Amino acid sequence: MTAADHKGAGRTDSDSHTQRMPTVFLPHGGGPWPFVEMGLDRKECDDLASYLRSVRALPPVNPSALLIISAHWEEPTATVMTAEKPPLLFDYYGFPPKSYQLTWPAPGHPQLAQRVQHLLGSAGFQTKTESQRGFDHGTFVPLKLTYPQAEIPTLQLSLLTGLDPRQHLAMGKALQPLRDEGVFIIGSGMSFHNMRGFRSPRVAEMSAPFDEWLRQSVTLNPQQRDQLLCDWSSAPGARLAHPREEHLIPLMVIAGAAGNDRGTVGYQGSMMGAHLSAFHFG
Repeated sequence: MTAADHKGAGRTDSDSHTQRMPTVFLPHGGGPWPFVEMGLDRKECDDLASYLRSVRALPPVNPSALLIISAHWEEPTATVMTAEKPPLLFDYYGFPPKSYQLTWPAPGHPQLAQRVQHLLGSAGFQTKTESQRGFDHGTFVPLKLTYPQAEIPTLQLSLLTGLDPRQHLAMGKALQPLRDEGVFIIGSGMSFHNMRGFRSPRVAEMSAPFDEWLRQSVTLNPQQRDQLLCDWSSAPGARLAHPREEHLIPLMVIAGAAGNDRGTVGYQGSMMGAHLSAFHFG
């Protein structure tokens, strides 16, 4: 199943928000996996790469900007990047030299950073700015496939340390208006992220219960969905799937930004044998 299969899902001709941007939670894989040889299963990599390329078909019109919430940036205060030309942050280790020569020169968006700060501040969040940090691999690796020309201004927003799901749902709710302003909001993480588990021959068995629970929960009505996501750690296999939840929490921001839009499963696949899912709203 691809992003194109869900283009326009949940809309009707009478919808007054026919140009509203969707919001998406996607798996970004591990390290620089699409661009260097890592000994991974070729079909798994090809399937995930194909899905990530298809994500650009989701918006009804070309986005004016991308707002990315990556698993790889946490701050005590909600922080937005303000560089006009952000560099890349190669926040992975031990890969071939080629993986540190990748480029993805998307422009930044200081004006959108101000708008994000205003929306979050109005919802009671303290904010700050970061002018030096570059796009981490949770942003540039998947988006180098989705938007290879790097033509769309892109802004990255941090997670909050503590990783409280309710806080991040509230953060997403505060950002909802951006969807009617041409901003495509993307959460980049993984529905399974257990580094020891990836090396286990039981990884498929370990990851299946939580992935199934997540798919069922995200596609419920929004009130039920949000309640279940707040209590995600009680789900079957939750802590096997996420010993630490930083790769799941971007989904909470996306669910909050989804508002009353019901979720759909945009992708089901695997990486290193672990079950992975992506979710689309709107």
